[in-house]
Amino acid sequence: MFRIASRAFSTSSPALAASRKQASSVIRKKNILQKAKRAQEALGDRPSVVLGTRPSEELLKWPQCDLAKVLVDEEALFNPPSAAAGASPGGAEAASSSAATASSSSATLEPYSTPIGTVHVPAQPAFGVSPADQELLFNYLPRATAQASVSAAQPRPIGSPTADFESSSTKLERANEVERSKAEAFARVVDLRNANAAGIAFENRRRIILAFSTPENPFDPGRPEVQAVVLGPNTYTSPLLAALKTYQIRKLWKHLTTFKRDVGNRLGLRKLVHERAKILKYLRNTNRDRYETLLERLALEPEAVEGELVV
Repeated sequence: MFRIASRAFSTSSPALAASRKQASSVIRKKNILQKAKRAQEALGDRPSVVLGTRPSEELLKWPQCDLAKVLVDEEALFNPPSAAAGASPGGAEAASSSAATASSSSATLEPYSTPIGTVHVPAQPAFGVSPADQELLFNYLPRATAQASVSAAQPRPIGSPTADFESSSTKLERANEVERSKAEAFARVVDLRNANAAGIAFENRRRIILAFSTPENPFDPGRPEVQAVVLGPNTYTSPLLAALKTYQIRKLWKHLTTFKRDVGNRLGLRKLVHERAKILKYLRNTNRDRYETLLERLALEPEAVEGELVV
């Protein structure tokens, strides 16, 4: 019997299978990395539960919403553009300071025509000075005071050595000039720049309530946009606007980003975020259209106020 020695036959199939397996493994790892990268980007650009907007859209959506437009621009109020132009880098320090102060003051005043002359009134009057009050203070009151002062002045006898030969028109012009100077001084007193932080916050709250109420009732804190959700027969939240909550949240968030060691106010921020979510949830369940409109006016994304919120 003859034994035939077997010879191993070598083919390319094992090598091809190994290379294909290695290529598929590389592609699979690459896909996993790309998927994780997309998930990380989506997670980084998700709406903030505090600000309510996406990080990539914050600078675009917030300045265009109705809430941001009614708030007092404190930077423009205290640092008007002409104030920076009025302060010269050289020269005496006192002269530069006085020039900057005068320029800053004039930048916040605007001309207002009255019967007694042009009065420069504040572009942003202090809280409590409505357009009707401004008309009364700078138009009717100075004119009435000037006329009353002229009519109250009794002329001296003709034979008197100090006889008053001024005509009534001359007296009225002089009285009008006196009242105009008084109105100019009073206008600087009622400028919003003289208010402290509490005064500016009060003005912001007043503007918010007026902006988010109906034209039929311009000061209506009972609307769902205004009224907070009643939690029970004995416990309730303050009847503030959802917009006011957003204003408070943004103000506190700005404070916490500036003072990172202020740990005590973080709990207050969490409470405000959840209170706003309850208000919006109530409005969503009662009137979906008004809910969606309010989100647009406050620059809030639905994902930032719905579901479980982790602050």
